[in-house]
Amino acid sequence: QLQLVESGGGLVQPGGSLRLSCAASGFPFNYYYIGWFRQAPGKEPEGVSCISTYGGDTNYDTNYADSVKGRFTISRDNAKDTVYLQMNSLKPEDTAVYYCAAGRNIGSIQAMCQTSAGINYWGKGTLVTVSP
Repeated sequence: QLQLVESGGGLVQPGGSLRLSCAASGFPFNYYYIGWFRQAPGKEPEGVSCISTYGGDTNYDTNYADSVKGRFTISRDNAKDTVYLQMNSLKPEDTAVYYCAAGRNIGSIQAMCQTSAGINYWGKGTLVTVSP
């Protein structure tokens, strides 16, 4: 059964850290770009960060929203079919439901992150609340 399952959300104080995990099953994970998206109450969904498939000798391509650059880091462990989002220096405005998503035929990692272009599968989300 095809699944993307997010975990690691919770309540954290401003300035704190969380690491989200996205565990995949039921599809060839290695061939898929993976992205993290979020939606805050009353706001439009936002692409947070995306990571490409492995490019041989090259590093993975990554993309970050301006709002999280320097604070969030995306990584993937293909042996575990899992993608991580390390979130540091969290701010109240980071409060949202965070979703992971997978896409195979991705022409542009920027387009994937900015417009959800090429997404095939979505997880159900995990709630992150940043509050004193």
